[in-house]
Amino acid sequence: MAVLAWWIIPVVGGVLAALWVAFSSRTRTTGDRDSVQGYERFRAAMERKPERPEA
Repeated sequence: MAVLAWWIIPVVGGVLAALWVAFSSRTRTTGDRDSVQGYERFRAAMERKPERPEA
């Protein structure tokens, strides 16, 4: 029975490691809408003229 316990420990560790790799390497998509809206806000800010003249 002790031998079985010594085999279970690395097997469980291997399964947990495989699950962690699968979880950490998943594709994370946030969508294009947020990045496009951020770019549009950036362009609008860059195209605005300063409110006061530069000295």
